[in-house]
Amino acid sequence: MSTKVAETPMMSQYNKIKREHPDAILLFRVGDFYETFCEDAITVSSLLGITLTKRANGSASHIELAGFPHHALDTYLPKLVGFGKRVAICDQIEDPKTTKKLVRRAVTELVTPGLTMNDTVLHAKQNNFLASVVFGSGKIGLAFLDLSTGEFLTAETYPQDADKLLANFAPKEVLLQRGLERMFREEFGDKLNLYPLEDFIYTEMYGRDKISEVFGVKNLKGFGIEENKLSIMACGAILYYLHATCHVELGHITSIRKMEEDRYVRLDKFTLRNLEILKPMSEDGVALVDVLDRTLTPMGGRLLKRWMIFPLLNVKEIEFRQNAVEVFMKQSEVTGKLRTHMAKIGDLERLVSKIAVGRINPRELLQLAEAVGEFNPIRTILKSLGCDTTTHLAEMMTDSSEVRQAIVQTIDPEAPALMNRGGRVIREGVHPELDELRRIAGGGKEYLIEIRNREAERTGIPSLKIAFNNVFGYYIEVRNTHKERVPEDWIRKQTLVNAERYITQELKEYEQKILGAEEKIAILETEIFTRLISNLSQHIKEIQNNAVRISEVDVLQSFADVSTAYQYAKPEVNNGQVIEIKDGRHPVIERLLPTGEAYIANDLYLDDKNQQIIIVTGPNMSGKSALLRQTAIICLMAQMGSFIPARSASIGLVDRIFTRVGASDNISRGESTFMVEMTESAAILNSLTNRSLVLIDELGRGTSTYDGISIARAIVEYIHEYPHGKAKTLFATHYHELNELEAEYDRIKNFNVSVKEVDGKVIFLRKLQPGGSEHSFGINVAKLAGLPSTIVERAGDILHQLEKGDRGAVSSFNHSGSSREVVGNTPYQISFFQLDDPVLGQVRKEIIGVDINHLTPIEALNKLSEIKKVITGKNE
Repeated sequence: MSTKVAETPMMSQYNKIKREHPDAILLFRVGDFYETFCEDAITVSSLLGITLTKRANGSASHIELAGFPHHALDTYLPKLVGFGKRVAICDQIEDPKTTKKLVRRAVTELVTPGLTMNDTVLHAKQNNFLASVVFGSGKIGLAFLDLSTGEFLTAETYPQDADKLLANFAPKEVLLQRGLERMFREEFGDKLNLYPLEDFIYTEMYGRDKISEVFGVKNLKGFGIEENKLSIMACGAILYYLHATCHVELGHITSIRKMEEDRYVRLDKFTLRNLEILKPMSEDGVALVDVLDRTLTPMGGRLLKRWMIFPLLNVKEIEFRQNAVEVFMKQSEVTGKLRTHMAKIGDLERLVSKIAVGRINPRELLQLAEAVGEFNPIRTILKSLGCDTTTHLAEMMTDSSEVRQAIVQTIDPEAPALMNRGGRVIREGVHPELDELRRIAGGGKEYLIEIRNREAERTGIPSLKIAFNNVFGYYIEVRNTHKERVPEDWIRKQTLVNAERYITQELKEYEQKILGAEEKIAILETEIFTRLISNLSQHIKEIQNNAVRISEVDVLQSFADVSTAYQYAKPEVNNGQVIEIKDGRHPVIERLLPTGEAYIANDLYLDDKNQQIIIVTGPNMSGKSALLRQTAIICLMAQMGSFIPARSASIGLVDRIFTRVGASDNISRGESTFMVEMTESAAILNSLTNRSLVLIDELGRGTSTYDGISIARAIVEYIHEYPHGKAKTLFATHYHELNELEAEYDRIKNFNVSVKEVDGKVIFLRKLQPGGSEHSFGINVAKLAGLPSTIVERAGDILHQLEKGDRGAVSSFNHSGSSREVVGNTPYQISFFQLDDPVLGQVRKEIIGVDINHLTPIEALNKLSEIKKVITGKNE
């Protein structure tokens, strides 16, 4: 709220509009600048790094001021929205030249992080979702809307699945009931941008009424949410918010789609992060999407991300996609022609959305016409490939030539980007009166020459000229040497040093005719353009349908292009329980290898009868983590419908993928490494199914060795003995003690990632082979990492002594590299009590049994002597 001060008329107008949008930064158009005042100015100055000044505001008051040129809006608006700010853009809605009063102003757009149609704020290959969250009894209602594309989705699910959806959709803004912000942050973290709404919005009746009003339906059965109270409330809150933020033109939001989660593989946010599906974990890293994305349209790029986070669970649907990928690869010449046409499509989804909200400009209409013109050639090529999938996609598309024809017959091919900013928008021949007015406005030069020649001949003044300015309009200028020849019907308007200026009745009439023509041209062009947009609005749904099909084709051709380039193979996906991969590779790591270095491929087999759990041992840097991740990624790619980086594979459908790898964001929230490990492990163990794929990498690093081994072993045993399903599991560990499990359990097998030691140097062979590994090669890895040689040598000495079992006699270390032996007084505490040492166990009992408070000196010496005998007896 602005500070209460004496107001000028303009500031009074500003404060009135600001009161209507108190929680938004108000960009207030003043001439050629957008200005901000008071608290907004301080915020904008700080965020954008622009100068903060002060200006007078009547009665000697001053207020803070910060602004930027109006043409810089596209530079500064994305920055403000990127900081999570809501921005109300207040424009002058009348021409200052036409009024002598204060120019009328109004908010023309309210941009929030989750609601924008502004191209400079949006990212081409990313959705910009607004989310709505409703808490119920044990369940949560969710809705997601991308205003720029018209996609509107909803789900009613359990908290853990809601967490996954929020992580996957990554909404820029989340609506929820006021007062529940703390509950939301406890459940889903504090990284999402929240906007609370009032209680009255969160009722089932309000939601039903709002949905029925916007979509013109009597019930919600067509959306599949008739019985989903929480979904109805979540969708209703989004529709309320659209109206509250001045987004009332919603013709491109044609339906609500219910998300059927049982159709897709469930990936929690930890799995998405650990597998680096959409984003790398390091700033200079590469994500899987970076390797797979060869889409040619922004909407194809967005759909690819959706397919990656929602792999399919239906074999026939997967094969439907695979068939298209296969035919695109085999008929590469025809596919090349298809790509040429696809590349001309652009962002059809967002272009057609702009028609609905009336924000499309003439040049964008020409882009739309070009895109629509590619529909029929694309349909023809898809049918010619002779594939059921491509034929089906072609038949799902409709002929939109009527749309293209309407645009190209109306819009001038050289039309400018903006209306009424110079340049012809409506082409010649569309409207006879418009053509006549253009001839009047455009023929002025010849007419003025005719007047000048005629008046020069009549007056005998050879050097007169006709010009124009904003003060007098058209005028005749005569040098002083000829002013005595000026006729009486000329009217003098201005005297200069060397000349005088005159107007005539003829020039005034001509001026009115020209100015009137230009004004009428602007009015007629706007009317014709508006009528065209209204007609095109009738075709929004069919264009959106075509856009969806073209997006699918785009992703499938991208899969084909990548598969051809990187020698991916078609996997067999089935309803069985076996995962068998031959010569599997990690699709990202192999792309990052130095030129000429080949990725070491590996076979892998998992089933529910003989080899359900694989314990993978091997030194750090040997490739254990890469093996785990590539197995999951290959399964995901197969169920996306893509080909895979392997020689061949048979993939029994996986319904959930769980990963426990490394630390998570919870570390920064104050949770210990071990607590994070246990929390994430608990989430996995509480959600196992018979088709789950579990990847656990180095569990137990956050606690002591014996605790870690105990917990790791207990978890492996639990997964093996779980009565409700045999989840296929890869368990990479540095605890070699877990190799003992193979002998005790039928479906646990030991494997190791092989290394070779030559002359004290370790060579990583990165090949998975049967059997456990008993050597971690940690000191070798430390040497490779560049630790000082004295430390490496000292570590080797200590390891050698420990391996001999001499824990009580370890040489101490100094930086000269020499060492001295210390007996019984090692500065390195390996373990206070070795739990497997019965002698120390006996000593422990002896000490615990002593009542120190009532012990006499003699009794203490006797007890110490007894303990010494126990120890001496052991050493002897």
